[in-house]
Amino acid sequence: MDLSVISEDLAEIEGQISDLFRALSNGFQKLEKVKDPNRRSRQLEELTDKMRECKRLIKNFDRAVKEEEGRTTADTNKMLSDKKQSMIKELNSYVALKKQYASSLDTKRVDLFDGPSEADHDENNVLLAANMSNQQLMDNGNRMMDETDQAIERSKKVVEDTVNVGAETAAALKAQTEQMSRIVNELDSIHFSIKKATKLVKEIGRQVATDRCIMAMLVLIVIGVIAIIIVKIVNPHNKAIRDIPGLAPPAQSNRKLLWDLNET
Repeated sequence: MDLSVISEDLAEIEGQISDLFRALSNGFQKLEKVKDPNRRSRQLEELTDKMRECKRLIKNFDRAVKEEEGRTTADTNKMLSDKKQSMIKELNSYVALKKQYASSLDTKRVDLFDGPSEADHDENNVLLAANMSNQQLMDNGNRMMDETDQAIERSKKVVEDTVNVGAETAAALKAQTEQMSRIVNELDSIHFSIKKATKLVKEIGRQVATDRCIMAMLVLIVIGVIAIIIVKIVNPHNKAIRDIPGLAPPAQSNRKLLWDLNET
């Protein structure tokens, strides 16, 4: 195939498919020499993975060919279509060979496309694709692209919903963070107020204690004075308290005595 008339993407895909076909050919040749059933089953699974990858590349090749149709000549388009059909037929030959080995090993668990029913269905699709016209292949490809677009739209919607939920969660977390900051500030203010109130209560307690001491002393003084007055009233001739100012007995009798002496 002349690679100069096709794009680099198509040439790269074709090269990958060719490498896989060579690996499949060598693998099946080696598989014929293997006698151990378990080892043969493992190698057959490896070859099945290569066929699965080859089918995926053929689909990519077909998609790239459709994208290049408007930019290439009719001869080039026909050449690419023939190349695709050739790839499909070669892959079908390996699929049939794989079925033959799988049947001989009685390993129905070995599948080409993830599960027994899905594998048989996909293999039949590959076989039918060889008999489809270009228009049928294009229609089938367009249908698959529509389904892919719908799946992409659904995925975009899921991503959009996820982003919205993430934004709402971030906003809620931000609001909660601000609320926690306000609560911390209020707790700091309350703690400061409690410390200030405690200090004030201590000062008031000290003042009250001092006032109580003063009051106690005044009470003792008043009680002492009252006691002296009572004693003086009860015993006015008590010499122990006659010299106390205001409590000494009246000096009238002494003055009278001095007057009498003057008269004589």
